[in-house]
Amino acid sequence: MIEIISGTNRPNCNALRIAQLLLDAYQRLGVEVGILNLQELPAEIFEPGAYATKPMAFQPFQDRVLTASGLHVVTPEYNGGFPGVLKVFIDMLKFPESFEGKPVAFTGEAAGLWGALRPVEHLQMIFGYRNALAFPERVFIPGVHHKFDEEGRFNDPELLQRLEGQAAGFTRFVKRLADGEPGLAKE
Repeated sequence: MIEIISGTNRPNCNALRIAQLLLDAYQRLGVEVGILNLQELPAEIFEPGAYATKPMAFQPFQDRVLTASGLHVVTPEYNGGFPGVLKVFIDMLKFPESFEGKPVAFTGEAAGLWGALRPVEHLQMIFGYRNALAFPERVFIPGVHHKFDEEGRFNDPELLQRLEGQAAGFTRFVKRLADGEPGLAKE
């Protein structure tokens, strides 16, 4: 199963809207997929003691990451970086097994011109430090606030095609890693 991480807990966020587009693309490919919505994180993880003792309410999130065959992170850009809630989420996950050898794809979205290039590159460093296997095809969505019409439909066919292509490519990448195909690492 591929888990799409909607990288913010902001209400009515574009990250969740993009995650839904990706969910639809994966489902059309016949892939088992889900969305980890950071809006649903338990409040207990924000208590200082959570770093020492993970709250039981976080366990379902941990389990979904551990059992996922791949992770697809959708991050907005907030103040030149990714949201703090995404960092807390990463910090709460077991080390090193949560990302060790796990395939990960990245999609960035932002109001600005670069479509969250900086946050995606920073996340790639963090996931690389945790020994995740990064899918090289990233998608950046600039001017995200203008990419949805009044009914909430995505209105950029070229970017939609790129998202669908990313989902298809990542699906193949995850499968090749799982199958231990030559040239790709397998734990």
